[in-house]
Formats: sequence, structure tokens, C-alpha cells
Amino acid sequence: MKPFTRTLWDKQDQHKGDRWRLFQRIQRVLEAQTALYPGSYVDIAPSFVIPSVTYVDMDKRAPRFFGDRDGVTELIAEHEGGPADPDVTFIHADYRSDLLLVDETFDLLISLYAGFITEACTRYLRVGGHLLVNPSHGDTALAALNPQLDLVGVVRSRNGDYTVTADNLDSYLVPKSDTEVTRELIHETGRGVPYTRTEFAYLFERVK
Repeated sequence: MKPFTRTLWDKQDQHKGDRWRLFQRIQRVLEAQTALYPGSYVDIAPSFVIPSVTYVDMDKRAPRFFGDRDGVTELIAEHEGGPADPDVTFIHADYRSDLLLVDETFDLLISLYAGFITEACTRYLRVGGHLLVNPSHGDTALAALNPQLDLVGVVRSRNGDYTVTADNLDSYLVPKSDTEVTRELIHETGRGVPYTRTEFAYLFERVK
């Protein structure tokens, strides 16, 4: 493994094993075979548990990281219980552009701290597939407005571990204020909507 690859991953994995624990928990529920991760930078943790993952990022360091295929494979192999033959694809692009991917292909779409991914990339998620999205940058609010998506679970983070639950979903995504939440408002503010009850992330299913 090239020192560059190890250094970038160690910086990404500053809370050691955090993303691994997250995706382990998600995979136990979803059993996804394919995932799309726009705005991934060098977070390869989904590949620790999901057989085929496509990563998309504009950062100039990301192509060099993913270009070290032996190094990336070695990082994945360091995590027990993962795919025997992981398929890792990297696209160096703005996820808002046409990624030349087939629509309705992926089991899982990942949106973590990277902007309005739901708006740009739901097209690539198959009907019956799932979106994992956290409240950062308002993308959860956009997902809640999207008629193609239904909330089916929440991801709780407690003491460095994660749980997924579908209990009392009606109590989530309720704005604290009476302000109408619209796409225009979310784009204007560029941040999440204050909800009466908030968790680390949310799971939506594409229903149409």
C-alpha cells in the first residue's frame, strides 16, 4: 500500500472503525449488493460490507487514492467479514452531472455530508432500493419532500454504536417551526431543517 493511501484513510477514519460499524448495521438490515456513494471522498467503509460500491467525488486526491487498487483492496481486507471479492468503482466527477450510470440500478444510495444528493441521484436507485441520508445540508428534508421516497427507518448513534429502528416513524421529520418546508427554502438556506426529534440518519425506500 502506498503511504499516500494509508495517510488519507487514517485521516478519514479518525474515529476508528466508526463508519465500519455504521455500514455493518445498515447491511444487516438491507443486505445490499450494490451501492452508490456520491460525495464519498475516500470513505471506502461501505466496501467493508457491501460487495459492489461505486464512489463519486470531485476532490483531486480521490482518483489517486482509488487508483492504488492494491492498497484499497488491502484496506478492505483488514476488516473481517467483508466481501470475498469486492468490486470498487470510482468516478471522478461532480455527482450533479450525468454519471453515465444506468438508472434504477443500485440497492443503496448513500448521502452523508455531501449536499443535495437525493435530488441529483435518486434516479440511479432502483424501486425497492434504499437511501441512507443524514440531516446535513438539508438532504433529509429534500428526501422527505420527494414523492418517490418513503421513510422506513431511522439510524440512531449511541456511544459509538448504531441501531436501526422503524418504531414511531410518524414522530420524525416534524419541523419545530410552522415555516413551510419547500425545496426553494432548503436550497436558499443550504442547511438542514430543525426537527422536533432528530437522529443520526434516516432510511428511505424508493417506492416509485
